[in-house]
Amino acid sequence: MSSQTAQSPAQRWLGLALIATAQFIVIMDTSIVGVALPDMQRDLGFTPESLSWVFNAYVVAFGGLLLLGGRLSDAFGARKIFTLGWIILIAGSAVAGAAGSVGAEIAGRAIQGAGSALIAPAALTLLMMLFGGTSDLPKAFAIYGAAAPIGGAAGVFIGGVLTEYTSWPWVFYATIPVALIVLAFTATALPRTTRGAKGSIDVAGAVTATAGLAALVYGVVTAPEVGWLTATTIGALGVGAALLIAFFVIQSRSKNPLLRLGLLRAPLLGAANGAQLVLGGAWVSMWFFLNLYLQQVLGASAFAAGAALLPMTGLVVIVMITLAPRLQARFGAKPLIIVGLLILAAGLLWMSFARADGSYAVDVLPASLLSALGMSLTFVPSLGTAINAAPPAETGVASGLVSTSYQIGSALTLAILTAVAYGVAGVEPSKLELTAGYSAAFVGAAILAAAGAAVTAVAMKPSGVTTAQ
Repeated sequence: MSSQTAQSPAQRWLGLALIATAQFIVIMDTSIVGVALPDMQRDLGFTPESLSWVFNAYVVAFGGLLLLGGRLSDAFGARKIFTLGWIILIAGSAVAGAAGSVGAEIAGRAIQGAGSALIAPAALTLLMMLFGGTSDLPKAFAIYGAAAPIGGAAGVFIGGVLTEYTSWPWVFYATIPVALIVLAFTATALPRTTRGAKGSIDVAGAVTATAGLAALVYGVVTAPEVGWLTATTIGALGVGAALLIAFFVIQSRSKNPLLRLGLLRAPLLGAANGAQLVLGGAWVSMWFFLNLYLQQVLGASAFAAGAALLPMTGLVVIVMITLAPRLQARFGAKPLIIVGLLILAAGLLWMSFARADGSYAVDVLPASLLSALGMSLTFVPSLGTAINAAPPAETGVASGLVSTSYQIGSALTLAILTAVAYGVAGVEPSKLELTAGYSAAFVGAAILAAAGAAVTAVAMKPSGVTTAQ
């Protein structure tokens, strides 16, 4: 697809601001519900088991529909799909905030995830249209990349403020004014695009991918309660695996697949997506369990726990915008990804030594800053490599694929490490037992990050892609 309007420098940077805001919001909406969950459980009647679906409904819809979002972006134009995604996100936020029952809340969260699944790949496609082939592309990627961890940390902080000083529905309503502002500037700042290749949309692929991911997450989430060898768990995991196999069969036979399987044979694309999958799993799990450690073990309030993440967020912003692009320009993507994942693994391993009677300054701050450094060095080069490895006509699909990798990595890894953590901690755990469970989760995330570094060293060609050609 091609741009039909030339963007002035001011329009390009305003467009980047909208794109970064999109990344901020779609990630913030993942984390903002965390501190509001107890109030939602009390008001809506969630059971402890079903409460996790306030998080999972969003992530599964988001991750499962991202490839469809990328295909729609390529087929109908990135700006149109970007706009449609925001409209759907507004609707989902309104439903989730006004929900008076468990079913309505889960439905609202799924609608939010569907909107985000259209926004994210379209945003990356628009970024490439604005900055592809320019010397500003690494800086644009850095700003876009920094918006993700900022959104995750800000979600915890903002969610704590809104829950403590207003009420839980406002963790959803807060998205709506931001969405309206973005929509007001979209036509001015973002390029209008022509329609891409004609053809049918692979609805069957979208359904099997989303349902398969949902079944896998359901199986992993419920396994600690019902047992790993029960019919419920085995059935859910089996159905999930079968649906995902069906997805790949459909892709191999479809004339207009969501994901052209030939893309996966490109070593740079596959390795970069693998790095994003590992990064999502390790980083999101660290954020999740660190927040629980701060509140449930160290006794921090929701507001204080959110504030405790701000130094880590600040470091991510600084490194992604100033240091990571320079290091990538000098050394290439592959070394930076490997070193970044190893530093992240070291930070997570350090965090696993947190004590039940510990303190923020000793047990949290140093390890979290080291982890943030590793994440910052990994995100930008792996994202840029994945996008640039795809042909221009499939930028939207590549954007959806890399975002899918990050989200699937976070959803499945978090589900597995939650099972590990509470398997170690046991039923009605003490602070000491909770700490042991969280430490086990940090070790698991560290092993994942280290394994990702090893796979990247083998799978990625020495010459990483740094700029669009």
